Amino acid sequence: MRRAFVTGTAGFIGFHLARALLAEGWRVYGYDGMTEYYDVALKRRRHAILLQSPGFSATEAMLEDQAALQAAVAEAAPEVIVHLAAQAGVRYSLEAPRAYLDSNVTGSFNVLETARAAGVRHLLMASTSSVYGGNETMPFRESDKADLPLTIYAATKKAMEAMGHSHAHLWGVPVTCFRFFTVYGPWGRPDLALFRFVAAIEQGRPIDIYNHGQMWRDFTYVDDLVRAIRLLIDCPPARPAPGAAPPDWDTLSPVAPFRVVNIGAGRPVRLLDFVEAIEGALGRTAIRNYMDMQPGDVPATHADTALLERLTGFRPETDVATGIAAFVAWYRDWTGGRA
Repeated sequence: MRRAFVTGTAGFIGFHLARALLAEGWRVYGYDGMTEYYDVALKRRRHAILLQSPGFSATEAMLEDQAALQAAVAEAAPEVIVHLAAQAGVRYSLEAPRAYLDSNVTGSFNVLETARAAGVRHLLMASTSSVYGGNETMPFRESDKADLPLTIYAATKKAMEAMGHSHAHLWGVPVTCFRFFTVYGPWGRPDLALFRFVAAIEQGRPIDIYNHGQMWRDFTYVDDLVRAIRLLIDCPPARPAPGAAPPDWDTLSPVAPFRVVNIGAGRPVRLLDFVEAIEGALGRTAIRNYMDMQPGDVPATHADTALLERLTGFRPETDVATGIAAFVAWYRDWTGGRA
């Protein structure tokens, strides 16, 4: 039986990944701090569902607690670690930047040290499209410079990537950092746009539409994202032979078993079209409050997915209408039809 240690299993993406691995017959060890960034009841419900499987167990502790993390990984003895836990949210990083340093830098360093001590075959770490920051050339390619972060959130994720590379170089642990592009779907976070928009429209409240709707996002359905992660688990990077250059299509480091991979749909959708798809799924019209761009936001994201497809043979295909309809069905079930 294959064994995985997944941080953030009470979170949106971690829950879906753990459920997919369990369905495949893996033994999954979860780790989550149950922070109060959003409704803890939603996190506990996700864990309760996972705990219905005899192949799942979890430790409730913070990433910053290195002793607890090391003890949990030692007990699990996993072949892979998938590090998804983080302080998320671009806008919240304007209000509480230190939370991002604690979780995304100190916590990720602890994960790296723990993976080194455990001798895992592959460490996979969740980064973000936000690291592309002020880049304007589209689509974003993994080989593009990512030296212009616009928020503390993006800066901490870039720092995590850099630490991952140094650990891979020094200690030989294969590390893959994947950059997520606007993930959405059932069991999503309440702070994400889709959840906020659906809740507001259902309750007859206005929705805030930034940059007057002239924004584009590469929306990635959560099932597609999980499928990509699962396939990348079996693609650990190998350290190149001395003097051998990696192929020009790869982001494999020339000096370490380290790689960066975009996970996105590769099809940007205009925010106003996204809102219209939500209205169609709900059968209701939104009250629109058009606003200026928020600090730290970017007008567009667009993933180049060629490397993902080259490595795994997979490219996300779920269209936003299908994904939004699935979310709306889940949301109405979760809220019991309450307006």
